[in-house]
Amino acid sequence: MIGVGVIGFGYWGPNLARNFHESGVSRLLRVCDLSKDRADLATRRYPTARVSTDPHDLLRDPQIDAVAIATPVSTHYELAMAALDAGKHVLVEKPIAASSEQAIRLIDKAAGKRLVLMVDHTFVYSGAVRKSRDLIDSGQLGTPLYFDSQRINLGLFQHDVNVVWDLAVHDLSILDSLIKLRPVRVSASGARHMLGQQENIAFLTLFFDSSFIAHINVNWLAPVKIRRSIIGGTEKMLVYDDLDVAEPVRIYDKGLQIKSGQEAVYEMLISYRWGDMWAPRVDRSEPLAVETRHFVDCINRSVDPQTDGKAGLRVVRALEAASKSLADGGRPVQIQSD
Repeated sequence: MIGVGVIGFGYWGPNLARNFHESGVSRLLRVCDLSKDRADLATRRYPTARVSTDPHDLLRDPQIDAVAIATPVSTHYELAMAALDAGKHVLVEKPIAASSEQAIRLIDKAAGKRLVLMVDHTFVYSGAVRKSRDLIDSGQLGTPLYFDSQRINLGLFQHDVNVVWDLAVHDLSILDSLIKLRPVRVSASGARHMLGQQENIAFLTLFFDSSFIAHINVNWLAPVKIRRSIIGGTEKMLVYDDLDVAEPVRIYDKGLQIKSGQEAVYEMLISYRWGDMWAPRVDRSEPLAVETRHFVDCINRSVDPQTDGKAGLRVVRALEAASKSLADGGRPVQIQSD
């Protein structure tokens, strides 16, 4: 059974610790947090795990096979590199690192040591996103035309990253999972409404080499919470609503058809198709439980995870280009590719 240590027991770390503890395929052996209060909380919750405030103490433990990192973005690279140097497999919270250069170094280090490097793109492992991917891959939507996503709520303001690096990272990872096409440029606009803070609202438009287009709206300053994406195709359209417990995925047999024929030369004739809506059955498993089991399975089988370092790198490159565009008034910026 894989021995796991969790670094960071603040907002997300307790969820990781709980899932590794309850998975049945791993053992939670250690927890680390710089805060003594958080470390004490971990001790009370997991009395069988060794708890400390020094991450290097955790990394020196030979019983630890894998490390989950749930700390601020600015610390991801240093901690993940130290874990890989110590011969530990790594699951790191999103985004993988603060820059693409750091992400590349982590990927190369993991490959050189034959260790699993996985990014915690949790939504990719939700039943709704997995079902959406199956439907798209099966061709039921036809050729994908667009991706339109909205992720807004009131708070939680971050101090080390802006709303793009905090929220849009989710939608970029979902888009990367659902659509095989890769964006080549991004235009981003946003605003700061709090003195001394980073952008709290942003709009991203991603362009591709084809006519496919993606739009993402993220906002920390909204009166309601919305997590909804629409994927339009030539045959059908899909709505993924993460907050809809009963029917998180809906397929609409709606669209338009352009009539062909001689008359089309003189006048474009468009007819609308109004078909049925249906909601497929979706796996209700906790996404993080699916993800942590997948991480352990990849370690046992020595295979790359679905959200591997390269997937994390693609997301960070899109985030970097979006940041440049934000700083330049929305000018489209090329997204670096391999």
